[in-house]
Amino acid sequence: MAVRNIIRIDEDKCNGCGQCILDCAEGALALVDGKAKLVRDSYCDGLGACLSGCPTGALTIEQREADAFDEAAVAAMMGGHAAHAVPAHAVPVMAAASGGCPSHAFAHGGGGGCPGSMSRQLAPAKTPQAPAAGEIPSELTHWPIQLHLINPGAPQFQGADLMIAADCTAFALGGFHGELLAGKALAIACPKLDDSMGYLEKLAMLFAGARPVRVTVARMEVPCCGGLVRMVLEARAMAKSEIPVEEVVIGVSGGVISRNMR
Repeated sequence: MAVRNIIRIDEDKCNGCGQCILDCAEGALALVDGKAKLVRDSYCDGLGACLSGCPTGALTIEQREADAFDEAAVAAMMGGHAAHAVPAHAVPVMAAASGGCPSHAFAHGGGGGCPGSMSRQLAPAKTPQAPAAGEIPSELTHWPIQLHLINPGAPQFQGADLMIAADCTAFALGGFHGELLAGKALAIACPKLDDSMGYLEKLAMLFAGARPVRVTVARMEVPCCGGLVRMVLEARAMAKSEIPVEEVVIGVSGGVISRNMR
């Protein structure tokens, strides 16, 4: 059993509102005796998508020994086998269509697994045919770019305008290089699939040592990608830094959905 990131619930702070259960795409949480509980370690991916909606700050991410995240088990459970996994006295939650407190709703259903992994077909945007103007230049200014491989002390990060991008963003946004990357140093990562052990500490070292002037976090709209933003904000706090952080959300069908300063 390995040490990994996993959700921790402070029951003294939990008010039983159920918002975290709505925010957890994997169905890892349930209400038990009016408090949010982790149903099973292997259902929690440790990305923290459930953190931001908690009104009392009862949820945190901790590192401890836990069973590995089991995506197949989550898919089976969300596909209709939850009765075998959730205690009989636990109350799964789903937002009622008419609104109100989510803990008063009834069931937590789903099509199986993480919604961000759902297969879908996308229609490419139609653009006017333009005359060929030669190869479009890359805006990449350094190598490596994988967060797992970069050196936080490398010169390209010193006082840089830094972009931390989820792997999929450059493929989803056609103008990624011109719209987002130009003039920036880059690090890329996948908050869902990477073994992110050590990422938090590396980012904190980067923020404290290189002192970038700004950080842009480019992420996809799918819930599991929100873990990248959470990791950057936590690293900024660890570094005791006030670096401005902008979150840029990219849609799965292309285009920038939103920009928010964090």
